Amino acid sequence: MKLLNQSIKYLSLSILAIVTVWSVIFYFNLLNEIKSSIDEGLENYKRLIILNAQQDSTLLTKDYFDESFFAIRQIDKQQALSVKDNYLDTTLYMQDADDEEMEPEPVRMLVTAFELNGQYYELKVANSMVEEDDLVKELLSDVIWLYLTLIISIVVINNFALKKLWKPFYEFLNQLKEFRLEKNQVLPQVKTETKEFTDLQNAVNSLLQHATQTYEHQKEFIGNASHELQTPLAIATNKLELLIENGNLQNEQAENIAEVMQIIERLVRLNKSLLLLTKIENKQFLDNQTVSLNQVVGNCVNDLEEIASFKTVNISINESAELDSKMDASLANVMISNLLRNAIFHNIPNGNVSIEITKKAVNISNTGHPQKLDENLIFTRFYKPNSNSKGTGLGLAIVKAISVLYDFQVSYAFRDGLHNFKIDFPSA
Repeated sequence: MKLLNQSIKYLSLSILAIVTVWSVIFYFNLLNEIKSSIDEGLENYKRLIILNAQQDSTLLTKDYFDESFFAIRQIDKQQALSVKDNYLDTTLYMQDADDEEMEPEPVRMLVTAFELNGQYYELKVANSMVEEDDLVKELLSDVIWLYLTLIISIVVINNFALKKLWKPFYEFLNQLKEFRLEKNQVLPQVKTETKEFTDLQNAVNSLLQHATQTYEHQKEFIGNASHELQTPLAIATNKLELLIENGNLQNEQAENIAEVMQIIERLVRLNKSLLLLTKIENKQFLDNQTVSLNQVVGNCVNDLEEIASFKTVNISINESAELDSKMDASLANVMISNLLRNAIFHNIPNGNVSIEITKKAVNISNTGHPQKLDENLIFTRFYKPNSNSKGTGLGLAIVKAISVLYDFQVSYAFRDGLHNFKIDFPSA
């Protein structure tokens, strides 16, 4: 979630809590104000009723509530002296214009007592109240509109004010996303007067400068190391070949020299594989283009046809769709070639290699060892299922590295006696 949206979320929740608490407090304060105002009216109404009763004694016999909203009954002196003005909430049956029959309605009632001409009376005076449920509904409606108004205002302010404030940050972030160590380019820069953004820019650029220097040193070291290793290995191979060509060696000596040459050849392949793997992980392959995997598979099969024939391994291709992917063409060739070499070299006499190309994947299956390989180790460096293998143990690790570089998915499975290696191309 973007920082802008997170600020809106937290502000919305905070305002909701504040408005909720405010609404509860406002409701009780409003209710108290209403009751206080009604109580003052009831007090005034009491005095008018007593005054009218002094002039019209028939009022003293009114012992029921009607449209005049008061009732009087005679009591003894002892009861009258114990009565104090008491305001209470109760209900009376009334009928409004929209009611079919009388319904209980909330009222505020004053219960008091007075003395007139030596007689004592209890007086009950009522006044209709605003119904609490109507009050709650009105208040809830007002609160909702207040909350929505505040949220809309916050969103508008964020989109105009805060968005402008954070603009340098997002510009700097976009430059960081496009920055590549392997390209010679200027460090990300944005114009801003905000101190925090300036400090962030300086800190990040300092790290980028250090990373760029380290990357260049690593590239230089890899190139030098490869050159320094290849040269003495090539010299050693040439001298051993000259010794064999002279023909003055005994058979045992010739065999020993041949073994040493095989070891040197293995070192050469290992050096090349490690160099390639390091370049892949450092993302030094930048010539990305649309590559036809169908064509790559066909070329690799042709290149390895003689080896497959020598190993008496039959290769079949099933193409159900055209599969293209945007990647470096040389890496595409290395990836498919390594999988095919693995399928051929680890096969059995008169074995089979089946290649299936679909719209989204390349699946290579082969006969071989009748047991499943360790799928947790098979793509790690220098993994060999048995000690007799003469490979470098880096072929599948290189395939994995290429897949990671381009966000492909490479997987291994053992089904129906066949070893299956599958590469999924999500963006194909």
